[in-house]
Amino acid sequence: MPNAFVDSNLLIYAADESLPIARKTNIAREVLRQRELWISIQVLNEFTVNARKKLTLSPKEWQLWLDRLLLFSITPLNTETFLTALAIHARYQLSHWDSLIIASAHESACSIVYSEDMNHGQSYDGVQVINPFL
Repeated sequence: MPNAFVDSNLLIYAADESLPIARKTNIAREVLRQRELWISIQVLNEFTVNARKKLTLSPKEWQLWLDRLLLFSITPLNTETFLTALAIHARYQLSHWDSLIIASAHESACSIVYSEDMNHGQSYDGVQVINPFL
């Protein structure tokens, strides 16, 4: 299986401890069981903000999820990522944040981005978006 990049929305669904467990939570957790998954510092930041706002995790539960996520391969954000994202934004009219996701995936040699926020099946410079919830 090729390297794949995971957007923050999957991490939020995976960390949702609400009962009964939602369909999207089960799917997100299944995706996260794959090998060769990458996330970026941006994705960790988005998870951190949204886990506090949207989920009712205790600080201990939130930290356990963060500890697990730090085991993924992590792409740093740097000047090259930023410049690549600007070019992707101009070429495809994606938001700046989604362009950073695609740029990070590209830098990590990922051919897939799992996300529900971008166009399913669309390829951006060799990186294809897959919405696992469809």
